[in-house]
Amino acid sequence: MPWDLVKLNSGYEMPTIAFGTWKMGNGEGPISQVDQAINVGFSHVDTAQSYQNEAEAGQAIHDSGLKRDEIFITTKYSGLNGLDIKTSINNSLKNLGVSYVDLYLIHHPRLAVPDIPTAWKQMEEIKKDGLVKSIGVSNFGVKDLTTLLATAEIKPAANQILLHPYVYATQAPIIEYAQAHDIVIEGYSSLIPITQRPGGPVDAPVNKLAKKYDATPDQILMAWVKHKGAVVVTTSSKKDRLEGYLNAGNLSLTDEEVASIDLAGSEGEKLFGARKAFLKGTGVLLGCAILVGLYNYMCY
Repeated sequence: MPWDLVKLNSGYEMPTIAFGTWKMGNGEGPISQVDQAINVGFSHVDTAQSYQNEAEAGQAIHDSGLKRDEIFITTKYSGLNGLDIKTSINNSLKNLGVSYVDLYLIHHPRLAVPDIPTAWKQMEEIKKDGLVKSIGVSNFGVKDLTTLLATAEIKPAANQILLHPYVYATQAPIIEYAQAHDIVIEGYSSLIPITQRPGGPVDAPVNKLAKKYDATPDQILMAWVKHKGAVVVTTSSKKDRLEGYLNAGNLSLTDEEVASIDLAGSEGEKLFGARKAFLKGTGVLLGCAILVGLYNYMCY
């Protein structure tokens, strides 16, 4: 496989590219798409309680015939229906049809109720109970992780965040903080510069590198994420794109090439506005937070 495994601080290994089920809804669609991703070569499936397609992902995984240790499963506690963490993980295991998940994340710091230390203690308990192999967080900033680590017995294994060139300057502090504490960064929505912000400053260096390496712009952006030391979380309904994503693991950009994308990204962040670019990526502008009183977030 072109993408390596990364060693988590929990002692387990995780594939560095994942197929995500965000926005797929439920029904036959996500079953066929997860099935296709596995057949193409993905061995890491990323879902969440709030995506409401854990059962479909689990069905595709079961139908693949893979042994449990041949597929890495990530799901997330999203506070759906106001359920607590232990109840939620048991529901997720039932939906997925497995006895454990490889990585379980708190989907957003606002879901850590009544507070981050208390919620994290519950995460530690389900890990000790063998329901999950590794525990982590998603969308946590430096302040959130600092609060967590102050009382944690077990470090988060990963922090899954929005990561693309137009928000890199904003996200750099949490990336550096996580790396300093041996917490793996996972990046989602990394293709936003070419899918939702075409014509921006990043286009020039990305297209130049795509021509140089006989690659596609999306492969260059994935190579950029890889160079940052982050795991790629991506998705597509098209088989050829999925194959291209896997092949992107063979690309290695130089420091200078990555710096050219970083520079264009910072220009774009100023152009689009950091907050607007950030929120567009997480889906907040589209109303990703529903029933806020119950903390039901639909962000990736």
